[in-house]
Amino acid sequence: MPSGLIALLDDVAGIAKLTATSLDDVAAAAGKAGSKAAGVVIDDTAVTPRYVMGLTPDRELPIIWKIAKGSLRNKLLFLLPAALLLSAFAPWLLPPLLMLGGAFLCFEAAEKLLEAVQGGHDLAEEALETHSSKELEDQKVSGAIRTDFILSGEIMAIALGTVAAEPIWEQAIILVVVAILITAGVYGVVGFIVKMDDIGLHLAERRSAGTRALGRAMVKAMPVLMRILSVVGTAAMLWVGGGLIVHGLHEFHWDLIPGAIHHVAESAAHALPAVGPLMDWVVNAAGAGIVGLVVGGIVVAVLHLFQKH
Repeated sequence: MPSGLIALLDDVAGIAKLTATSLDDVAAAAGKAGSKAAGVVIDDTAVTPRYVMGLTPDRELPIIWKIAKGSLRNKLLFLLPAALLLSAFAPWLLPPLLMLGGAFLCFEAAEKLLEAVQGGHDLAEEALETHSSKELEDQKVSGAIRTDFILSGEIMAIALGTVAAEPIWEQAIILVVVAILITAGVYGVVGFIVKMDDIGLHLAERRSAGTRALGRAMVKAMPVLMRILSVVGTAAMLWVGGGLIVHGLHEFHWDLIPGAIHHVAESAAHALPAVGPLMDWVVNAAGAGIVGLVVGGIVVAVLHLFQKH
């Protein structure tokens, strides 16, 4: 009996060790999948604050909360089951779908660049044209959730591509973890960004000269931060979208462009061995961005041509 109990305890310990190892693997894979989707996450964070522009400060955080709930619903109720079905029954569809998603990101980035050159849409005018704050709020929330659906789809697809070789149950857990953490991270940062000027105004009213100076600096930094986020978000879309296209070309053994980028990156890394890994990343990212700009420009040109006709 004691020997049987010892054997049972040994089995339990082995199972516990295996479970702990699996959880470690899941955590590591979730981290890797999340980092692969970083470019889309940056763009999601950069895009969302514009949806609370033109609204009263007391409605900013409630609206962000509505968008965050819609984002999580998109990921868990629609995109997660679709991703698992795709992984189980049609994994061969993942590379072309990722390439299509990448082309869409490139198109969105190229449209932003074109708007910047031609003069973008004035959100303040939009707010004035809207008859009621409730109508404006509903428009903002529905528009943000639609945009988030596309970006969330890219995030889940990239995450799935990273863990496609794992068992289906691990894929499900990893995608749930990625969905929750990325949603919390994105909308937590967005909440801080949109309230940064209010926090700054509050600090500027304090007695301490240093605190007041910090508060004024935060208020002044807000427009600059929004412009930086817009630039970073556009660059991230080109980098991620172009990267998805380059990776897809490699998957289909069309290696002319992927091979050229890899060769230049390898040469740059060898030329500067002290910062070799950094140079390799920079050149690969720049190459993906150039591909993204070309693809996005072509899509924009074709769509505008069809619109004229």
